[in-house]
Amino acid sequence: MLTWLTRDSLNFPPLNKALNEPNGLLAAGGDLTPERLIQAYRHGCFPWYQDGQPILWWSPDPRTVLLPDELHVSRSLAKLMRQGRYQVSFDTDFASVIAACAAPRDYADGTWITDSMQAAYRELHHRGIAHSVEVRQAGELVGGLYGLAMGRLFFGESMFSRADNASKVGFVTLVERLREAGFVLIDCQMPTDHLHSLGARAISRKAFADYLSCHLDHSCDAAWAR
Repeated sequence: MLTWLTRDSLNFPPLNKALNEPNGLLAAGGDLTPERLIQAYRHGCFPWYQDGQPILWWSPDPRTVLLPDELHVSRSLAKLMRQGRYQVSFDTDFASVIAACAAPRDYADGTWITDSMQAAYRELHHRGIAHSVEVRQAGELVGGLYGLAMGRLFFGESMFSRADNASKVGFVTLVERLREAGFVLIDCQMPTDHLHSLGARAISRKAFADYLSCHLDHSCDAAWAR
C-alpha cells in the first residue's frame, strides 16, 4: 500500500516499499520544505507530480545514473565544444534556469516543475545545496540544467535547450568539473536517449542506495566555486 506522509514527520518508508506499478512510487503527501527535500534525496527518492496532484515521491528501479569516468562525448560534440560557440557558467542565474526548465515542451502536457517546486529549489539554492549550469550564446541564455550536490553525489533534476546541443555542452562541462572535484556519481533518475548518448546507464535501486550510504557524508571541493 502507498504510504501517505504527514507534515509532522520527515521520515520516508523503506525504498523496498516502492510500488512496482507505477515503477518506483514510494509515497505521497508531505510538503516541499527544504528539510524534507534534503531528507528525500538522502533517502533515495525525489518529488515528481503534476499540478492538481498530491506531492508524489519516487525511487525507480532501476535508476539511471552516470559515472563521471564513463562520460561519452561524441566527436561532433567535442568539436562543437572546441569551437567555443557557447559559454558555460555555474550558479550565475539559478532562477532563470529553473524557470526555463519549467517552460512548456512540445512533447509534454503541462510541467512537473510547478511554481511551488521552483520556490522550493530556489531556497535550496540559497542554502548552497541546489546549483545551476548556464549555457549562453552571445550573452543569451540558450541552455542549462540544475540539480543538488550532496557529498560526492550530484542529483540532476532537469535541463533545457534552445539551441543545438546547448544542454549537452552544459552537461558535459558539469560532469568534467564534478569529476575533477571528486564526485563519483550523477543521478539522472529516469532513462532518456539524450542521457544514454552521454554515457548514462541503469543500476539497481540497491546499488544506488549503496552509493548513498558510502558517499553522502564525504565532502568534496565546490565544483562551481571557481
